[in-house]
Amino acid sequence: MKIYTAFMGILMICLMVGAASAAATTSSTSGTSSVSASTTTLTPEQALSTVSVTSVTVDPQEFFPYEQGTITVQVTNSGTQEVAFTGANILNSNIYLTDEIHNPYQSMIYLGPGNTMTFTFHVVAKPPEGIYYPLFTLASRDAGSLSYPIEVQIDSTPVQEVISQKPDNFAINNTDTVNLTITNPRVGAISNVIITPRASSVGISPLQSFIASIPGGSSVNVPFAVTPYQAGNITFGIQYSNGQNAQNPHSDTVVLPLNIGSSKTAASTVVNDLALTVLDGAYQLTGDVTNTGITDANGMVVSLGAPATPVEPYSSYAVGSLTSNDFSSFTLTFTSPDLSAIPIKTTWKDDNGNTLSSVQTFDLRSLASSGTSGTRSGSGGSGSLGAAGSSASSAGGTFAARGGGGGGLFSFGGSRGGGLSSFYPVIIGMIVVIAAIILYVKRKWILAKFRKQ
Repeated sequence: MKIYTAFMGILMICLMVGAASAAATTSSTSGTSSVSASTTTLTPEQALSTVSVTSVTVDPQEFFPYEQGTITVQVTNSGTQEVAFTGANILNSNIYLTDEIHNPYQSMIYLGPGNTMTFTFHVVAKPPEGIYYPLFTLASRDAGSLSYPIEVQIDSTPVQEVISQKPDNFAINNTDTVNLTITNPRVGAISNVIITPRASSVGISPLQSFIASIPGGSSVNVPFAVTPYQAGNITFGIQYSNGQNAQNPHSDTVVLPLNIGSSKTAASTVVNDLALTVLDGAYQLTGDVTNTGITDANGMVVSLGAPATPVEPYSSYAVGSLTSNDFSSFTLTFTSPDLSAIPIKTTWKDDNGNTLSSVQTFDLRSLASSGTSGTRSGSGGSGSLGAAGSSASSAGGTFAARGGGGGGLFSFGGSRGGGLSSFYPVIIGMIVVIAAIILYVKRKWILAKFRKQ
């Protein structure tokens, strides 16, 4: 009985092992069948459907009529098997290949699974202006073809260049800033912009300016420092390419006439209110200098010219910066055998560092003979205004002189041009008078107060 039971147990174990082996074999067969099904060959039409255009680039973004450019197309095979093509092309009557005969894509092309191929076509844009949709075609060897429309614009709107900033007049040897503004009203960017100014007897900085790109619908200001040495013109040559990489250069010119004359905004000085005294065997001349111009005069210095011989302590007088419509007093000491024509020169610098000057000539004989008090008049002579050495007219006219060190209002004491301090005596006098009037009017009331006490 025990032998029988053992035999039956061994038999059951063998049956279980056999069942497990059969199940494993069935699973393996099923897996093999599945793998075999996944590698099923696609029809040519199915294979072509897995190929698509994934990127398109048109350069320039907007063509000028008859301009050359490029159309770049990327095609990707997202399928699992290779696709064969017999050629690629661009089809349109206005956007066409520059050399149809030598199209590099008219041979057999194999695009493997998961791969991307780039097609670059050199094309010409033929007018009229407008928006066109040339067709990119990729012909399959075993099925139909892949077609994709591409938008291309043709427009003749020009790039605009103007002188947007310049002075009304240019002064000889004087440096001014000129701005050339380049505006791109087109859809696409222009690139590699080079501006080269050309002129004779003119100092220009920089000699050339470069701009990598100007996007569509934007503008750029390009400044130049201009110093004319004589009258003439400046011709700005502008070169650029339409697009980013296309080899299609364009060029324009802008001419700037250099009108030579006095600046309407420059600082201008007027000397007046002169007074002359004799001090230790020399003359001491005091006066006021006013900036009647629109801009500031920086580092101003007042001095005298021949026949006057400057002597210390005031051989020249440093005023410093003088803003528009401001004035400053000055003192000069000198000797001279003749007072009939004494030139007073003011020298300063503008904001660009140019040295400017003005000269007024005065007859000081009446000042010397009239002593240190009274009112005297004198006339100004010719002068100069502009860069050192240049000439222009200068205003002259009558002036009032003050004797000695220059008295205050009503000939009270005080320093010349001393501001409020010169009016202190007048103010004190007025306070005393007002106090006296008040005491006189209130005298009865004041006396009554004292009597009560």
